[in-house]
Amino acid sequence: MIPRYSPKEIADIWTDEAKFQRWLQLEIAAVEARMEAGYVPEEALSTIKERATFKVDEILEIEKETKHDVIAFLTNVAGYVGPQSRYIHEGLTSSDVVDTCLAMQMRDAGAILIKDIEQLISILAKRAVEFKYTIEMGRTHGIHAEPTTFGLKLLLWHEEMKRNLERMQHAVKNVSVGKISGAVGTYQHLSPDIEAAVCHKLGLEPSSISTQILQRDRHAEFATTMAIVAASIEKFSVELRHLQRTEVREAEEFFSKGQKGSSAMPHKRNPITFERLTGMARVVRSNAIAALENVALWHERDISHSSVERIIMPDSTTALCYMLRTFSESLETLLVYPERMKENFNTSYGLTTSQTLLLALTGKGLTREEAYRLVQRNAMESWSTKTQLRDLVLKDEDLLRHLGAEEIKELFSFENIQNKLKNNVDIIFTRNGLS
Repeated sequence: MIPRYSPKEIADIWTDEAKFQRWLQLEIAAVEARMEAGYVPEEALSTIKERATFKVDEILEIEKETKHDVIAFLTNVAGYVGPQSRYIHEGLTSSDVVDTCLAMQMRDAGAILIKDIEQLISILAKRAVEFKYTIEMGRTHGIHAEPTTFGLKLLLWHEEMKRNLERMQHAVKNVSVGKISGAVGTYQHLSPDIEAAVCHKLGLEPSSISTQILQRDRHAEFATTMAIVAASIEKFSVELRHLQRTEVREAEEFFSKGQKGSSAMPHKRNPITFERLTGMARVVRSNAIAALENVALWHERDISHSSVERIIMPDSTTALCYMLRTFSESLETLLVYPERMKENFNTSYGLTTSQTLLLALTGKGLTREEAYRLVQRNAMESWSTKTQLRDLVLKDEDLLRHLGAEEIKELFSFENIQNKLKNNVDIIFTRNGLS
């Protein structure tokens, strides 16, 4: 079982300590690249590497006066390095640091999300195979339609999460890009070679072109991808909430010993986890809208995107990590009730065989309209009288002119339905790489 825990690994990426550490890593990488290009003395780099450090509380105190976080950071670092600090940040602009750091944070958070998606895919595969042949009534518009299996439902989610994995991998690749191109992206004080060297040291690709900032379509893709993944979890959760309804009760969220469902009603066992995940998807989705709003900025940059990203990137990555891990745990411990599924299958008087009956009649030469009229007439009577459709059909002289009694019984045979469904399930599972 996956342990229940908060997504601390991702939350830690967004702390001030982690951010400033990445800033320092970038600044040292820039000095090192410039030393390798012959612009900085080797002893200066050695001194910087030896002495460069910072203290978060000191930076925040300096920022009260400077009203500029990067300057506050550089001032604090310079205090520890001494005179050789003149080589730090030389030729760079603040966004070189901030945007490249943000790329590192999104890359690192994205790598964790990818692992969590892979874990969920694995659990979905396992449980899909477990319930591969477990017959469940399929519903369209919330009404009994035709039989499916619970395994097919899980297989459908498995394939959706595989698509989400591809989306996330692509989005993470597109945000794993840095820029060290100066005030408006023209390399006025540093060359593209320095940018490439710094990005390589940081495990990023250099942007082929930028302004003072990396373009926010990249960030919007990452945020909207997170929103799509969250929407998938919401979709799965809403379905499981429905299946836990008292009238349905085909599956149920695990209810641990000592857990309480209601302060007033001791009998309650509520799908609180799936409800929580449904709500959290709304937050991630809303944050994606904010990321899209960030794409349009003034000229070579403005700063309207910055305050937004300080909220939405930590919040969305952390929330989605929690959602993925919590849903994985809930799915692995999900209680499934096959007998109840069979009971529900039998509550609609065999009406779900109506299409099979319709096609059998057209196979005997009736037009679709004639066949539909005969079947629907009996189906409506079945609904109103709560009588098995098969029993009504076996008494319908108009219908019996085209189908014999034994043929009709065979059409309504649960074993026949089950065997045909089993064969089709095998094909679908094989087609999707599971067996």
